[in-house]
Amino acid sequence: MQPDPQTEPHGVLVVDKPQGITSHDVVTRCRRILGTKRVGHVGTLDPLATGVLPLVIGRSTRLAALLSEGEKVYRSVFHLGVVTDTYDVTGTVITDGIRHKGTATITLDDVETISRRFIGTFTQAPPLYSAKKINGIRAYRLARRQEQVKTKPVEVTVRQLEVTSLIDNRLSCQIICAPGFYVRSLAHDIGQALGCGACVEDIRREQSSAFGLDQAVTMDKLERDHKSAKRYLIPMKELLPNLPSVVVTDLGARLTAHGNALPPTQFTPSSAITDSPSSDGTSQAKVKIYDRDGSLLAIADGITTGILHPKIVLV
Repeated sequence: MQPDPQTEPHGVLVVDKPQGITSHDVVTRCRRILGTKRVGHVGTLDPLATGVLPLVIGRSTRLAALLSEGEKVYRSVFHLGVVTDTYDVTGTVITDGIRHKGTATITLDDVETISRRFIGTFTQAPPLYSAKKINGIRAYRLARRQEQVKTKPVEVTVRQLEVTSLIDNRLSCQIICAPGFYVRSLAHDIGQALGCGACVEDIRREQSSAFGLDQAVTMDKLERDHKSAKRYLIPMKELLPNLPSVVVTDLGARLTAHGNALPPTQFTPSSAITDSPSSDGTSQAKVKIYDRDGSLLAIADGITTGILHPKIVLV
């Protein structure tokens, strides 16, 4: 597939991922629908999971790292009393060496007390069936080969964990967390803390960074009408709305396209630039560079000298 440079789409397509397929499956389908190879996803969703899966299209693939930095919002149901090897209901039910007590005596108050342990910043071990690499190999590949797998705990952050109900051993909750957090591990860890075990029964991502369900389109809708699929794209110029921006002169646009530094004479700030300290002690901030026609040209670092250094060139 060789896309026409004149018609190749660029931007973000927010898909409401259906249950039962992988994030890569969504990418593969959307490559065919949009007629371009340059499609990637921002943040993986398990096959069981549904909801917000932002796809970066065309030149916006260069922005994937920046677009993945924001918080995620999930709604999930944990099945208490069930332990599986994948930490969700698609896995094989196991006994993990712990004699689990029954769930009949567990109350909502018990769960709310335990859940407070999982708010803030703490370490979490990723599931054995995950995309984390162990000596260069995905953990799930080792687990499927029944090889010894031990994932390394990593630091994660949960800003909010709200328990909403406990009905028939089904615990419903909402989680607001930073990237890198595993809801499946949360279910497993809460189950262990309660002494009954638990796994994820249902999970839906309602928000990923700046992208929410209100912007999402279903795969069914995209599949039904390939020709209109591009109209669901969020244009590149509308991405990263929280970053400050500048408008460059015509010469500034040419300098930007070649990745050259921009002196203050070649741009006009269109929103406030707030400096933050960098690793070398200077002050800098990410800044969007637009041309006079409103096209997003690049993402730059701006330092205290007032000079902009394009780091991600989009033209």
